Amino acid sequence: MVAAPVWSVDPRTGKQREQVAVEATAQEVDAAVRAAHDARSALADRTVRAAFLRGAADELEAARDRLVEAADAETALGPVRLTGELARTCYQLRAFADIVDEGAFLDVVIDHPDDTATPPVPDLRRYKVPLGVVAVYSASNFPFAFSVPGGDTASALAAGCPVVVKAHPDHPGLSELVAKVLRRAAARHGVPEGVLGLVHGFEAGVELVRHPLVAAAGFTGSVRGGRALFDAAAARPVPIPFHGELGSLNPVLVTEAAAAERAEAIGAGLAGSMTLGVGQFCVKPGLVLAPVGAAGDRLVKSLTDAVSATDAGVLLDHRMRDNFVAGVAERAQLPDVESPVTPGAGGEHTVSAGFLTVPASRLATEGEHDLLLEECFGPVTVVVRYEDDAEVRSVLTRLPGNLTATVHLSEEEGAGRGRGAEILAELTPLAGRVLVNAWPTGVAVAPAQHHGGPYPATTSTSTSVGGTAIERWLRPVAYQNSPAALLPPELRDDNPQKLPRRFNGSLER
Repeated sequence: MVAAPVWSVDPRTGKQREQVAVEATAQEVDAAVRAAHDARSALADRTVRAAFLRGAADELEAARDRLVEAADAETALGPVRLTGELARTCYQLRAFADIVDEGAFLDVVIDHPDDTATPPVPDLRRYKVPLGVVAVYSASNFPFAFSVPGGDTASALAAGCPVVVKAHPDHPGLSELVAKVLRRAAARHGVPEGVLGLVHGFEAGVELVRHPLVAAAGFTGSVRGGRALFDAAAARPVPIPFHGELGSLNPVLVTEAAAAERAEAIGAGLAGSMTLGVGQFCVKPGLVLAPVGAAGDRLVKSLTDAVSATDAGVLLDHRMRDNFVAGVAERAQLPDVESPVTPGAGGEHTVSAGFLTVPASRLATEGEHDLLLEECFGPVTVVVRYEDDAEVRSVLTRLPGNLTATVHLSEEEGAGRGRGAEILAELTPLAGRVLVNAWPTGVAVAPAQHHGGPYPATTSTSTSVGGTAIERWLRPVAYQNSPAALLPPELRDDNPQKLPRRFNGSLER
């Protein structure tokens, strides 16, 4: 590995702004991982861990103006969006601190000996322990919430796992600033600054996932990049869990009755969702099944009007812009594909939103139109016009795994009259989150949230958003017939930490 300069780039102009770091060498990756590994014991105390997470949120808020300015300079996402994203990130850190305090994530189970059982039960005590150092690969489109201080980092620290982050090349300067803020918070709570490492460079990312002291990895990015790292994690002498979010089409089904009832509102809502953040959301609706006929035509007309009124926008970098322009052009040239609003280049540094339409019959069987079943990152969606329920089913059966799947039902269908329940059953195997009469953009940070789905949406069954994201970085351990004096405090009968647990078959609070 040869160290190369890492530059901050302005996506509005494509010009380099300043050198902010250098790509990490193999020796520097090793040093970062070992420093994180040595910091494990500092996270063992849950009180310290929770205080560190809350302190990190406080420090980020105190540095908000500087961080938002730096993020906007490197991503062009705008101060309003970035301020909201930073607030979400701080909320997430505090939410995981609350989870650490509560302790339910430890999943404590205690069974006393029972000689009358068949077979006899010995003294068994089970809880979960942290895996070790976690490698986190930052996302391009969420420079706070899915980057250095994001959900992977917050949940790993909450689990008691130090982190080494591979910075995303689209916001390296911001990554350096945020890492300094988090390390300052660590130092103020007696945690070594090595608890959060940061490295730059493609080769550094590969070295990171292969390092023998890295115990797990979290990734948000492309199918190609994520699959390469996933394969590397599996090919290690000691394979490790790789929790990757790779890509998602996020299909939407609009029933004929729903279109008849509110076609204009659905069309306008779709336009807002698919163009939000210049179409750079992982849950952007990328394929929409809409009926042929008058109601479907009204929906397309409403979508046309709303998308036509959408200003051109800047994507996160010029590579993404080039891929978007080429991708939509290739799709638009397919037989029977039309462009009511043509997506593509909006200027030298911008892109224009648009959408394509195609008959459902073109997607019923394998062929060149399969390209429409692949995610196209940016402000575009594909409206698939179907004749009947049979065509809907034929398309749904050909879709890959997704983060979300949405259905828009009529009031009657939502009340249980019609195919509503049947449609939900058809969508459930496709995605980790199923929505009814809503839009998938916007992922609430809540205990019941699930942000994941069948491959290629993610490489595991876990979530990267919400409280249960902590489970990715833990493993269960059971102690059998251990003397009480040797047990961890969490597994003692007197429960000195007042943890929720299952004790001799009964839940205790």
